[in-house]
Amino acid sequence: MRAELVERMNTMNGEEPPKRSEIKVVIYGVGEIGGRVAKLLLKKKGIRVVGAIDMSPRKVGKDLAELLGLEEPTGVTVSKDAAKVISETKPDIVVHATTSFLKDAYSQILTAVEHGANVVSTTEELSYPYIVDPKLAEKLDSAAKEHGVTVLGTGINPGFLMDTLAITLTAVCQEVYGIEVKRVMNAATRRVPFQKKIGAGLTVEEFTEKIRTGAITGHVGLEQSIAMIAAALGWKLDKIDVEPVKPVVATKRVESQAVKVEAGRVAGLRQQAHGIMDGEKVITLDFQAYIGAEEEYDSVTIKGVPEVHEKISPCVHGDLGTVAVVVNMIPKVIDASPGLKTMKDLPVPSATPEDMRTYLGR
Repeated sequence: MRAELVERMNTMNGEEPPKRSEIKVVIYGVGEIGGRVAKLLLKKKGIRVVGAIDMSPRKVGKDLAELLGLEEPTGVTVSKDAAKVISETKPDIVVHATTSFLKDAYSQILTAVEHGANVVSTTEELSYPYIVDPKLAEKLDSAAKEHGVTVLGTGINPGFLMDTLAITLTAVCQEVYGIEVKRVMNAATRRVPFQKKIGAGLTVEEFTEKIRTGAITGHVGLEQSIAMIAAALGWKLDKIDVEPVKPVVATKRVESQAVKVEAGRVAGLRQQAHGIMDGEKVITLDFQAYIGAEEEYDSVTIKGVPEVHEKISPCVHGDLGTVAVVVNMIPKVIDASPGLKTMKDLPVPSATPEDMRTYLGR
């Protein structure tokens, strides 16, 4: 039986659970997000990064500090052998940040699970994997239960702004008839790779071709967010309709530090998705990211009794928010019962600014 369950049983019997000396973490994927997570964890109390995994030849063999731009070595050398790192370091949890897609993440996450490690992943499709590949989701759930660990896919979006936040806000409603969530971002304030990812600076023809070839995918996770909201409310949707990605065309010259967009060219993209029930759009998600957005915001509108109109302006920073959600969920994932979970299955998320060990068992 996993140590956490033993501690809970001791507490129920009136015994004080033993103080955990530290929470041990392995970083799986030292990219932009994984690196930022590692950097934040290195500042935290009660938690220690004990290993790092990445497949890139330019990262393997280097001390984590070199990749993070830190002066002092961490003593953690990046390796491509996931099984070896996890089996030797025996982490409490693996922070996984390598891909958006379940099929690509599955074997990586399974390796961690089979070595007895909990997993929190930024894989967007893992946020509600049952609508992506039910068989893979079931296999992960069974493996996690067999090995006594928990697996969670989360982030800022999907994971919080366009699903968990909306779900939480329905708590004040006696009745809910419909939900609309909107996220509008000025891509000029985001990373250059993100600006390229949304097609900023392309002609409409070039944008359309990149959509056709899959070079531009649009936002991954709208379908998962809708499914999670519906599941939380007990709604049986007829279907989830994800509209094609549309270019946002600049009506005047706009620019970021790296990209100049002339009028008539693509400034970014917009994508909408709808949860349909009884022929009506009961859930609508609207994601917009483009250079030159005059207002950035996250909003949730709930049609119900009473109505709810929530707006965060400017919108929450995507990278900073993703890193925060992943790190803040670590104690809740470690504490959760074994299996594959979604954000709706876990306690209300919160910040963890103090010693990370103090949030275990809450």
